[in-house]
Amino acid sequence: MNYRLTIQYDGTRYAGWQRQSGNADTIQGKIEGVLSRMTDIPVEIQGAGRTDAGVHALGQIANVRLETEKSPEEIRAYLNAYLPEDIGIVSVVPASDRFHSRLNAIGKTYCYRLATDPARHIFERKYMTAWQEPLDLSAMKKAADFLTGTHDFQSFCAKKSKKSTVRRLDEIRFEEFPGELRLTFQGNGFLYHMVRILTGTLLEVGSGQRSPQEIPAILKARERKYAGFTAPPQGLTLTEIFYS
Repeated sequence: MNYRLTIQYDGTRYAGWQRQSGNADTIQGKIEGVLSRMTDIPVEIQGAGRTDAGVHALGQIANVRLETEKSPEEIRAYLNAYLPEDIGIVSVVPASDRFHSRLNAIGKTYCYRLATDPARHIFERKYMTAWQEPLDLSAMKKAADFLTGTHDFQSFCAKKSKKSTVRRLDEIRFEEFPGELRLTFQGNGFLYHMVRILTGTLLEVGSGQRSPQEIPAILKARERKYAGFTAPPQGLTLTEIFYS
């Protein structure tokens, strides 16, 4: 039976989603370990997004094939009983045999949170990045307009890729709250470190280090060195994954 899992996690102490040889501290590895103990056979799960080390998720989706007499609710309860407290299974539901969490995804949303006031956000510090320089939101929005649409985002990828680096970025939304700025990115897919590099580039625009008009040339260059810095991981959360 193929099951669809909705997962939340605090990525602070993990080396990212993807299982790694010789490193037990990954989200995928932790979940697979519990499911393998539950079924007494090795289990592999497929995640929709390979979040980086230190990045969080509110709505990660995975699928897994299991041979078990347990109900979906019993599987969820077992996972939550034995997973670490910073990984939670929101739901387990039967899925069609053809469902694949990554290959069937048609869109994803990430949110990057910035603490923009001088206060130390003690209880939110693991989920926000401090940024106290003044920001020109108007300039950032102009830069975002150049970035939205279908482009080759090779300049915003931390690794050279032999596969296509063309992606469709549907929206970059800016929301201001007391002491906080949130940047929400929605698109059909994201490259390695892409959201963090987009965020770093927009912050450089907002702080006057570069102009919005540079963005088309950065996209055209297809070289990582021309884009902005990679924003720290703790401000980033995978919030939602979309399916048709």
